[in-house]
Amino acid sequence: MEWYHYLIILAVLLIISLIVIKVNKKDFSAEVNKLIKFLGGKDNIINAECNMSRFKVILKDTSIVDKPAIQKLGAKGIVETENQLKIIFGKDAKQLKEYIKEIIK
Repeated sequence: MEWYHYLIILAVLLIISLIVIKVNKKDFSAEVNKLIKFLGGKDNIINAECNMSRFKVILKDTSIVDKPAIQKLGAKGIVETENQLKIIFGKDAKQLKEYIKEIIK
C-alpha cells in the first residue's frame, strides 16, 4: 500500500470517532431545562449545591416537584428533607449545578 492509503484510512477513522463522540455526548442544556421544570420552575429554586455525586437543591415548595420525572432523567435516588432535595446524579451532578446556577441568577 502507498502512504496516501494510510492517510485516507486515518482520516476516515478520525471522522468516525468524532461522530461517535458527538452522538454520545449529552445535551446538558436540554437536561437542565427539563430538571428545572421538574423542580417546579426556576422561581421555585432558592439555591443549588453539589457534593460529589449528590446534587442538593433548596426549594420554596417541594410539593410541586415531579420526582418520577427526575428519576427518568437519570437520578439514581432522591432524598427529601424539609425544603430541600438531595438528588444522586453521579458524575454529572457538578456540571448540572453549574448550568442551573447560571439559569437561576
